[in-house]
Amino acid sequence: MNSAINNKVLSEAIGVGEGTSQLVRHAALVVAGIALLAVAAKITVPMLPVPMTMGTFAVLSIGAAYGVRLGLVTMLGYLLIGALGFDVFAGSSAELVGLEYMMGGTGGYLVGYVLATVLLGALARLGWDRSAPKMALAMLLGNALIYVPGLIWLGMLYGWDKPILAWGLTPFLVGDLVKLALAAAVFPAIWKIVSRARN
Repeated sequence: MNSAINNKVLSEAIGVGEGTSQLVRHAALVVAGIALLAVAAKITVPMLPVPMTMGTFAVLSIGAAYGVRLGLVTMLGYLLIGALGFDVFAGSSAELVGLEYMMGGTGGYLVGYVLATVLLGALARLGWDRSAPKMALAMLLGNALIYVPGLIWLGMLYGWDKPILAWGLTPFLVGDLVKLALAAAVFPAIWKIVSRARN
């Protein structure tokens, strides 16, 4: 691996810029990331026991590709746009958007999105996204950071006597394993292409 990119995340290794051009590039990446998050949230893949959504895959991928700071700005921008009433979340609709939607059952998972973005960005900075096993582990940890506040939120909102795990965890595990495997294959492959291009 080229030593010049050893400590970089993907967004830094692909394309360069300084001063104003770097600011423009970062702004473009943030806008593109928010658009990707919004589109991915609406993508569903037929699967049992429930359809697989691509929202969490986009969240974790942006964290890994952008790093902590740029990933966090992108995620907060996405949440702000959602809070303003735009239909950008997986379960939002023309009738239920904005803060009303965010304070419902999804609220804890949205908090988890922020935490997972930071974690994936930090792990990518350490090079975890260049190895399939480490990227798989990073995705696993990122998913855990999404589920923990999500399930706590559900329990506090609806009561701990309700089937919280059956509502908010177990139906989605198969889809999460598929997305984990996809990220573990894609990110190291992209890094190999980047490394070859720079040699």
